[in-house]
Formats: sequence, structure tokens, C-alpha cells
Amino acid sequence: MKKIFFILLSTLLLVSCENNKNKTSISKSKTLTKQKTIKKDSIKKPEREFPLLTDDNAMEFFLQYEKEHQENKVRITTEFGDIDILLFNETKFHRANFIFLTKQKYFDDTQFYRVVNNFIIQGGSTDDRDVMRKRTKIGKYLLPPDTKRGFKHDRGVVSMPSSEIENPYKLASPYEFFIVQQKGGAHHLDGDYTIFGKVIKGMDVVDEIAKQKTDDGEWPLHNIYIKKVRLID
Repeated sequence: MKKIFFILLSTLLLVSCENNKNKTSISKSKTLTKQKTIKKDSIKKPEREFPLLTDDNAMEFFLQYEKEHQENKVRITTEFGDIDILLFNETKFHRANFIFLTKQKYFDDTQFYRVVNNFIIQGGSTDDRDVMRKRTKIGKYLLPPDTKRGFKHDRGVVSMPSSEIENPYKLASPYEFFIVQQKGGAHHLDGDYTIFGKVIKGMDVVDEIAKQKTDDGEWPLHNIYIKKVRLID
């Protein structure tokens, strides 16, 4: 009888220990889950340094940006050499836009994708996915034309597609620009495109780029990359 009693007692103690063990395990599991939840919730996404630009907010953004960022010289680095550009203060929104994109390193690894010898070289675009992602992050917007500052499309000026006519597709494309390479200038473009700078060093590089062979669509047969664009003094 005593033997049966001890067996029953041992069984009860074993069951009790297992129940306590399971309760402790469940309690620890809940605590860990709660800790993980708190830790996950406490992680905040980094705030954007600038708003996602649109047609509705771009002008207000650049109005403030140009007051705080007065830089006006940049260097375009290519495999053919450097092109130094002075940006005009008179076209403040276009200057601010170019400085902003330069600081965002947008132009890095873009291309001179259109080359017309004795006319222009046009750059700032590419089909590279990383660059396309940068554009998506910055935003989709256009700049209004600013063509009445007295500037002419002389050789060496830097201009941006834009027009005074009421056509939304002729507004300035903020991610692209072209440099007039034509000797004597391309004055038939005056009034249709916003001039916002000029080459102050490196026209020999512009000429060399303009000599490169292209297909029927004026796209260079050999990709002409803009390695980087940086501010200079």
C-alpha cells in the first residue's frame, strides 16, 4: 500500500513540476515577444532631408534653397577631361536646382546622351536604374522658363529645355541640360530655352565630346559618362 502511495505522490510531483516549467516557458516567451515588439516599434525611419518635389512645391522649395545655398560654380568630370561651369545668379531657380542636384550627387553616372557636332552636347539623363531611382526619390517636377535675362545662346553657354509658349512639355526639364558647342553660337534657340550658366574652362573637352560618333538618333555609339559633378570655388 505504501508503495502505491509513493508512486502516486511521485507522479503528482512530476506533473506539478512540468506545469510550472511550462508556465515559466510561456511567461518568458511572452516577455521576449513584448520586448521584440517594443524594440521594433522604437525604430524610427530617418526623416527626409528635403521634401518629395512636385510641380506644386518645387518653386517654393527652390526660392528658399537659393537663399541658403549661394554656390555658383561646378565641375563636370568626364573621361575626356573636366568642364568648369559658372551658374548665373540672375536665373536663380535654375541655378538653385543645379546646385541642389549636384549636392544630391544626381548627375554622377549620368551621360551626355545627345551629341550633335557643331551644335550642342546634351546631358543629365540615362537609362541606368540607380539614377532612375535617384530621380524617383528627388521627385517629378518642371521649372518655369526664364528666358528674358538678356542672355544669348553663344558658344559655351549652358541651357535647359524650356519655352515661353503655353506648352507644358516645353517647361524646363530640371534633370537635363545642354552646352552650346556651335561656333558663333546657336541664336535660333534664344527665347525658347533658359540659359543659366556658361563654360569658363574646358571647351576643348566639349569639342572632343561633340566629335564622337553617334547613331541616327544622335546617341553616342560609345557611352559618354558624366563621372561626377562637384562644387568648386
